[in-house]
Amino acid sequence: MRMVSRANALMGLVAVLIPLVATGSAQAADDFGRRDRRTPIVEVFEHCSDTVVNISTTRVMRVGSLRDSSFFFDMAPPREQRVQSVGSGVIVHPLGIAVTNAHVVAQTSDIMVTFAGGGAAQAKVVATDIEHDLALIHIEADGELPAAKLGRSDDIMVGETVVAIGNPLGLQHTVTAGIVSALDRELPLSRDVTYTGLIQTDAAINPGNSGGPLFNINGELIGINTAIRGDAQNVGFAIPVDRLWDLLPEMLDIERSERVQFGLHVWGPNARVKQVANASPAERAGLQAGDLVRKMNGRDVANGIDYYVRMLAHKAGDSIAIEYDRNGVLRQAAIPLEVRPTPDGGALARQRFGLRVDVAPESVVSRIESRLGLRDLAPPLIVDAVERGSPADQARIEPGDVVLRINRGAVNSLDDVGMALESVQPGHVVDLELLRWDSWQPTRYPERLRAR
Repeated sequence: MRMVSRANALMGLVAVLIPLVATGSAQAADDFGRRDRRTPIVEVFEHCSDTVVNISTTRVMRVGSLRDSSFFFDMAPPREQRVQSVGSGVIVHPLGIAVTNAHVVAQTSDIMVTFAGGGAAQAKVVATDIEHDLALIHIEADGELPAAKLGRSDDIMVGETVVAIGNPLGLQHTVTAGIVSALDRELPLSRDVTYTGLIQTDAAINPGNSGGPLFNINGELIGINTAIRGDAQNVGFAIPVDRLWDLLPEMLDIERSERVQFGLHVWGPNARVKQVANASPAERAGLQAGDLVRKMNGRDVANGIDYYVRMLAHKAGDSIAIEYDRNGVLRQAAIPLEVRPTPDGGALARQRFGLRVDVAPESVVSRIESRLGLRDLAPPLIVDAVERGSPADQARIEPGDVVLRINRGAVNSLDDVGMALESVQPGHVVDLELLRWDSWQPTRYPERLRAR
């Protein structure tokens, strides 16, 4: 009786084990099959998709009236139309700095980014470069974010595999793959704008992919997808990543945006000092071109972009501890971030263009208010006089013209003029936008002046 019981128990154990063995074999076979199907493209998506964000923007369009089309639009009750659009971006720094196209975030009132995991966060524009169609946004997230590894674009091979991840037609985190079709392409977008040095690819890029990343097979960011040819199939273009290495330091530089001076200009994957400004705090501290910045306030500096992102947290009056490497020897310096005085805008306008600009007197403001039926108008900048034979005279700028913009930036005071012109040197070309009164109708017109 005991032997029968043992036999029954053994048979029951076998009955249980056989399905388990079969299931394990099937699982092993399935795992083997997945490994066999795992391509480099799969690995790029798995390792890099968390660095890609989908961008949703709200743009406020002001439509149609005399007041809306003049420079006084903000003084009249606006008629607004809200337009939604989508694009893509890629995080390039763990502190929430992401790159996208300038046209994706142009004139937006609200930016929302969505992550691969489904979470979302607000973002704001840090800087734009319209000429190269690049923009930087800061994502307001808790903690550090996964960031893409920036590669290089000077060793890209025609024919190598590339991977694009983005938000085409609102389809979030879509991956497409292709090859590099050509390098150093030019793409004219308008009479005045031509993109140069672009990567051409046949990876499927559609509306909504703009601003998203182009990765190589090693998962390194090599380009920012920027445009498609509407009259062609399988023809897309990307801004090479070397352009980011060149432009992001300038776009992030708080010396330009915050009226401070530090004097240390850093570049590249090794955070090498490219230039030390004359008579700057950095020069007085002894730093030289060629030094490698290793630490800032005790924290490692990963590369040149990391240096500029960490500078964003500082303000005038801060003392920043820099550890740097010169010929293999580590050195330290404490460098103050100093206030930079605002240049004299009136003097620069006269010196460079023969243009005397000043805030409109009360009599002119009253006349404008009367013509347009406005009240409490902020005094605009007007042209007082034009020097005979000067660049402004040759461009037929006239006294009484209103100065609206300099190099696409609005100017509402002489301080604005000074900041717009302080880096302009003889021979530089500057774009102005002005307004002239023709009878009752105010008319905007552009002028391009060469500084003398």
